[in-house]
Parts: sequence; structure tokens; C-alpha cells
Amino acid sequence: MRFEEFMAARLPALLRYATALSGDRAEADDVVQEALTRALVRWGRIGRLEEPYAYVRTMVTNEFLSRKRRRRFWLVPLDRHDRAEPPPPQTGDDLWSRLATLPRQQRVVLVLRFYEGLTDEEIAEVLGCRSGTVRGYASRALATLRVELASEGVLS
Repeated sequence: MRFEEFMAARLPALLRYATALSGDRAEADDVVQEALTRALVRWGRIGRLEEPYAYVRTMVTNEFLSRKRRRRFWLVPLDRHDRAEPPPPQTGDDLWSRLATLPRQQRVVLVLRFYEGLTDEEIAEVLGCRSGTVRGYASRALATLRVELASEGVLS
């Protein structure tokens, strides 16, 4: 499979996946672009794999996780007129805000499990850990979300 064919077939899925991980379309675009740039350089090997999408999805996951470790520069408005108004809440914003409170590894596990539909073994392969570690991340993430929902009275 040529890289251009792969991009045409899988770019929308990779962008949806990265957006689910980050909760931010701009960050998702950056993550996917960086992963695909690295994939293009190695495409001779990646393109011959039985499942190149799984390999590139792992690259996207690793790029997302490594961004936490990189130094970020934030723009600080110098004038009150420079501040943008926050966008109005949209459907699903509550989900994204709750997922954003989780550590990145836990968030990745939940997205891979519930959005991508992967098994614990497949998630472990993506993250380079054991399936027991995946179950631990998932358990802690779901427990955290349950506690948040219970404290707000959503769960009784």
C-alpha cells in the first residue's frame, strides 16, 4: 500500500482518534501530523506490515503521550481586548472535560477501549505494557469518574 492511499483511507479515523485522546482538534491535528511525518520516513517498512493502521495508531498514541513531557509555551494576553471569549458548551463537552482530568495513560486506555474497541491485550501492545497494567489504568480511571459523578449527585 502506498502512503498516499493509506492517508486517503485512514486520515479521518486517525484525526478522530487523536481528537478523542486530546479533546482538542488543534492538538489532534498536531499529533497526527507529527506521527504521519515520522511514518512517511519509514513507510517502506510500515507499508509492508499486515496492519499499518495499528502501527500508525501506536505512533499517534506515543506522540500524544510524549507531548506531556515536552515544554509548552502558552500565549498570555497583554490586554483585556486580546482575550477570546470561550466557546459555548456543546454536546459532549462534559465528557471531554471529565476525560481531561484523568492522567494521559488512563485517558488513552479508555479511548482505546471504548472508542477504538480494542481488547486489553491490544491496548497493552499499543502502550508497550502488560494487559494487567491496562486493566489497572482502566479501573483507576473509571473509579475516578464514578467518584466525580457521585459527588455531583449524578450517580446515586
